[in-house]
Amino acid sequence: MQIVRTILWVLLAVFIAIFVLINFGEPQRVKIWISEDPVGFDWPVGIIALVFWLLGVIPTWLYHRGVKWSLSRRIRSLENSIKSNALSQRSAIDQAQGSDSSPASAQAGTAPAPVAPAANPDDILTPNGEKSA
Repeated sequence: MQIVRTILWVLLAVFIAIFVLINFGEPQRVKIWISEDPVGFDWPVGIIALVFWLLGVIPTWLYHRGVKWSLSRRIRSLENSIKSNALSQRSAIDQAQGSDSSPASAQAGTAPAPVAPAANPDDILTPNGEKSA
C-alpha cells in the first residue's frame, strides 16, 4: 500500500510541476484588496494556482493530522485500560487460588512439585571444587 501512495504523490508532484511550467508565461494581475485603490501583484498563472492550492491543502492536511493524532491517542488509552483491567482480573484470580501456586499450575489445577533435598550432605562441593570431608 505504501508503494501506491508514493506513486500517487510522485504523479501529483509531476502534474503540478508541469502545470506551473506550462503556465509560467504571461503574468496576471492579482488584486489583494477590493477598493478604489487596489493593491496587487503580477504573478504567473502557474504560481498563482500553486499558492492558492497550498492555501487550501495545508489547513486540510493539518486538520487531518490532528484528528489522526487524537484518535491514535484514544486507541492507545483504550488498549492500555483493557490491558490493566485484564492484569488486575488475572491477579485477583491468582490471589483467590492462593499466592503460592504458579500460573501454570493454577491453570492445570495441580500443586507445584516440591523440590527434593540433597540425598547425602557429603555431595555438597566446597567453593574450590573439592568435596568436603
